Amino acid sequence: MDRRSDECLLGESSRQDAYDDPESPFIPMFRAKSLTPAQGRNRPLRTLCTVLAAVSLLSFAVVLLKPLSYWDIEDAPAHSAILNSQSYVRGPPTQGFRDNLRNDTNYITSWISAGWTNDVMTYGNLIYLALITGRIPIIAKFIPSHVDNSAPPFAFGEVIDVPRLSKAIGIPLLEWHEVKDSESQVVDDLGCWSVWESVQKQDPHPRGSPSLNWLKLDISWTRTPDWVKLTPPGIEDNHASFWSLATLGFPEARSNSLALTNHPSPQHEVSLPPDDQLLCFDYLYYVGAQNAWEWESDYSPAWRFVGQHMRWNASLERLADAHARRAMNVPENEPTPLYISIHMRHGDFRVYCNDFPVDQCFASLPVIARRVSEVQEELRTQKGIEVTRVIMTSDERDPEWWSEVRALGWNRVDYATERTEEIYGKWYPVFIDAVIQSNGAGFVGTHGSTMTTLARRRVESWHGGPTRVVKWGSPDADDH
Repeated sequence: MDRRSDECLLGESSRQDAYDDPESPFIPMFRAKSLTPAQGRNRPLRTLCTVLAAVSLLSFAVVLLKPLSYWDIEDAPAHSAILNSQSYVRGPPTQGFRDNLRNDTNYITSWISAGWTNDVMTYGNLIYLALITGRIPIIAKFIPSHVDNSAPPFAFGEVIDVPRLSKAIGIPLLEWHEVKDSESQVVDDLGCWSVWESVQKQDPHPRGSPSLNWLKLDISWTRTPDWVKLTPPGIEDNHASFWSLATLGFPEARSNSLALTNHPSPQHEVSLPPDDQLLCFDYLYYVGAQNAWEWESDYSPAWRFVGQHMRWNASLERLADAHARRAMNVPENEPTPLYISIHMRHGDFRVYCNDFPVDQCFASLPVIARRVSEVQEELRTQKGIEVTRVIMTSDERDPEWWSEVRALGWNRVDYATERTEEIYGKWYPVFIDAVIQSNGAGFVGTHGSTMTTLARRRVESWHGGPTRVVKWGSPDADDH
């Protein structure tokens, strides 16, 4: 099994530092609305309406005096209209997953085996594939590829606001622990498609995932046809096509492809065709509609129809906001100020420096500051707001570098002082960094990092904020 993290757009890389790839949640705010007495009613009714209006105005004044995060101004999502995912399974989680699938419903699933940010993108691709195949996605927990392996898997819905996502995209979403009992020891047989074998030549096996062990699934893999590859055969690239994969969820393409290479399952040694009701693929990180690395492009269908709606779980949002406020020394009675977020990835990117020493390879702080100034100017001229606060997130461990960051007047979250891992768990520095990055009024990131890609997309889509990406690799890489 290929265990590399695939955590950058420059190519597959080694495991990244745990603090390099995070995200952020949505804090709903409920606004009070004043009442207007209807005309033509009797005096008691007008009096009652006047009283109600006064109470409403008083409530609204209280809301105004309460310190709020600066992004709390969005309307709260109307969760009452959300599709109930539980109506798409037979009942509570069962020992074997198939016992909980409805006979009149088709599903789709896949698994993850990269860094956390890439896993978020993989699930975005899975959900988009569910949309175009008319199936319900079943999403497994995040696995600790970016944190200590002793950390337990983390539920998708504890990071992402699933009800809000479901409402936005118009389909229900299921999580594996809602379908199959997480404590079950039943090993389920399942036939799935192996995309990995068809899109690359270095590894002649399906792409494995630790998720399969957690879920107690024994997979019999069938290689997908070569025509699922997005790019022509002569081009070395690992991407498959969304619509080519989608055809395998329909009877004709599926039946025409069943004679391809099949691998018996490793435990029970059974050979099964790809399941018709639960369409499943080994790995969906490398998938595009038109080009490779599409999450970098504004037209990306996976981003437009799914990714931008993957907002944060509200409790995670509040926790990240509290960390950001303490990092900026904001008094309790004041709202969270606007800030510019930065993501500077160093860590494993050192392997791409080639013959350049690190201090000449990575962008210097003055170069990064120039990009911050550009974002500040754009906020000033296009939005009429002055943003002076800056929060740096980075996997850099050099104390001198961080001293220089502080000398610029920029802030950082000190997770050791906060005792974040000790109090909340090993996953949380990763998540909080990502939330803070996504909540910047503007953003500056690192070229080639998928974590930067998602942070940039979120700031642009969620807040209409300006963004910049700093180039690196040589002393003058970011000259412009």
